[in-house]
This record gives sequence, structure tokens and C-alpha cells, in this order.
Amino acid sequence: MTTETITWKGRFGPMDLVVGDDTFRPSTITSLLADALKIESGDVVFDVGCGSGILSIIAAKLGAARVVGVDAAARTVEVGTANAVAHGVDDIVEIKEGDLFEPVDPGLQADVVIGDVSGIPDEIASASGWFPSGLAGGPTGAEIPMRMLDQAKERLKKGGRLLLPTGSLQDETSILARARARFGKITQLSERAIPLPSSLAEDPAVTRMLRDRIIALKQRGSRFLWTARVWEVEA
Repeated sequence: MTTETITWKGRFGPMDLVVGDDTFRPSTITSLLADALKIESGDVVFDVGCGSGILSIIAAKLGAARVVGVDAAARTVEVGTANAVAHGVDDIVEIKEGDLFEPVDPGLQADVVIGDVSGIPDEIASASGWFPSGLAGGPTGAEIPMRMLDQAKERLKKGGRLLLPTGSLQDETSILARARARFGKITQLSERAIPLPSSLAEDPAVTRMLRDRIIALKQRGSRFLWTARVWEVEA
């Protein structure tokens, strides 16, 4: 595996992180989640779609008693564990490779779930190059997040919280409807407009999904923007 070192400049940064060929790099949504993350001393945290493990590291630094990070990308354990060791939280953070909650002990429940799973339509993800592992969110970008929501209901303690990122570059309406159906209460914590590269804005998949109202963009001058949001869902 080829690795490189990148620098996280968000919460608790700067921090150097090792990433591999298939590792999802921290993004604007990662920064939004990091800023919104609240941990009580002693919390058990599941970081689903952990990528480099940066949010797992932050959760540990905020006082979590145990953090389990999971990602389906190859070499997740190697990369995430190396970063946990480098930042002194490997006694708290455990990284597992697999699909959503599948690698986590079925008897373990979380106080907090960070649900940062791939949420971009497959065709747009392929055109963007943002997902080096090739793992995206399904045909509309809602399929994997909704499956995560279904499973999270059983993995959260009563009174637990799920941090859910969504964006207008996916079928956001369906994701939020599923969250409300499964959990009831959902609160928006933050949002940010993000420029879409012009080459991607002109991609046929983007044009078609805009026409079909699966995704939504705003135009500001010559630029197109999509909106990222973070929600808190209460069990």
C-alpha cells in the first residue's frame, strides 16, 4: 500500500494523518462534523465511515471511553490504527474494516454514532474522483445513508445521539424522511455552501439528476454551489 501524510487543520489541529490509496480524505463535511461533535466523559462512540480515523481521534480527545471506527475501504485498520497511535489515543480507539456496523460486537451499543458514510450518487462520485476506494452512496446517494440509519436505530442506547451529514448533492429528502421515520426528532446543527468544480457541474449525470430533482444546486455568478448539512438525531 502506498501512503502519504496529509495535515488536518480542523478541530484539535494541525494534526498529521497517514492516508492510503483507498482512504477517504477529510473533507468540508468532516470539518463540520468535527465542530459539531459533543462527547460526554465515558461515552461509547461508533464512527461509521471513519476514513483516516480523524473523527475517532477527536472523539477520544473529547473524553470518550471507547471509540470504534469502521470503514469498508481496504487497509482501513492499518491506516486508522497508525493515526490513533500517532496521536496517543490507541488505548481508546479501535479501528475495524467492514460494512457499516457489521464488524462491531453486536452486544455493544453506543452513546454517540457518527454516521459519515458515502452519500454521493455513484455516477457523480465516479466523475468527481472524491472517493478513491470507489465506494459511493448508491444510485441516488441516499441508499447507503438510509441503510446506516436503519441499522443505527438498533445500535444506539436509549437517549443516544447520531450525527448525520447530508447534502444537496444527493437525494437528501429521502434521507431526512428515513431519519424522521426511524428516530422522530431531528435537529439541524450546521450547514455550509460548497463550490462544485465547473467540470463536474457540466457532467451529464449531474445535469440529469438536477432535471430529475434528485440533487439541487444554487448558482452564484458563474459558480454552482451545493449545500452540506449536519443533523443531530436523537434515539
